[in-house]
Amino acid sequence: MNEVKVGIIGATGYGGLELIRFLHNHPEVKEIDLFTSSEEGTIFSSKFGHLLSIHDAPLNKIEEEKLSGFDVVFTSTPSGVTSKLLPPLVGVGPKLIDLSGDYRLKDLASYEKWYKKTPAPHSIVQESVYGLTEWNEKNIQSAGLIANPGCYPTAVLLSVLPLIKERLIDPNYLIIDAKSGVSGAGNKPSQTTHYSEMNENFSIYKVNEHQHIPEIEQAIKMFANTETTITFNTHLVPMTRGILATSYAPVLPGVTNKQLNDCLEETYKNHPFVRLVQDVSSIGTNRVKGSNYCDIYVKVDERTNRATIVGVIDNLVKGAAGQAIQNMNVQFSLPQTLGLDVVPLFI
Repeated sequence: MNEVKVGIIGATGYGGLELIRFLHNHPEVKEIDLFTSSEEGTIFSSKFGHLLSIHDAPLNKIEEEKLSGFDVVFTSTPSGVTSKLLPPLVGVGPKLIDLSGDYRLKDLASYEKWYKKTPAPHSIVQESVYGLTEWNEKNIQSAGLIANPGCYPTAVLLSVLPLIKERLIDPNYLIIDAKSGVSGAGNKPSQTTHYSEMNENFSIYKVNEHQHIPEIEQAIKMFANTETTITFNTHLVPMTRGILATSYAPVLPGVTNKQLNDCLEETYKNHPFVRLVQDVSSIGTNRVKGSNYCDIYVKVDERTNRATIVGVIDNLVKGAAGQAIQNMNVQFSLPQTLGLDVVPLFI
């Protein structure tokens, strides 16, 4: 195939920087151009010294005419931006992969409620394809606009969807306790992410109000044909990267630990970025750091008849840029691992 020409909007955020890191070593990417709404002409490596001699090009102004000439455009922006930015680009040339939340929720009223922003046009939201790669590969391949999943939903859904779909656990009592490193809050300073506030502190936030709640529920209905209402809460851990999502649900009568593991094994046997862990001491955020892997561990408590299901990802990679590139590979009929096959940064 011809080499891929890539544009990135929002390259100065953490997700954008990870897109650059992986795409720079992608064998089918021949060009990466970066776009900005406020810093046109700035030499990118002057802002990010780790890219010195790697990306010394200036930032470009966002212009529809320029963007229409790319094979694929990634948008790594805060929510509420691409709902206005992308509609003119839909169907005019590039494949679009949006890392914000603007195209994930099909119900526009739900988007307004949870994101408190004006939604994108209904027709375009309906046209978008939810980019949970392992579960939606066929639709992703022909998609013009991909709504890349959120970081928390990626960890949760990959770990619980097979068990819900096969009716091994009861989703009506699904409780999800999720924890993330501070990079999930983005790179704009705030009181919450200030070092003296965050360091040596472990806190809960957006109690019962996180915008990823309707995304998880929508995906469970979409892929497991099950409607449910979940309890989902998130915590901030004083570390830079990583998500560990622990889900709890009753197992159905007669279901064993082996059945849960066999179900996960069968579901993901041909998916290179999902790894099943049998020893709980081998699952943790530093086992996937810097990589596109999702590690999953499950164990049934025979005393309570509940399953404990753990999903671990790097929030900036499998939870953002890595999954976006995995989706790009699917769109262009490339191996899913191309440009992403790296060993985690264990230390």
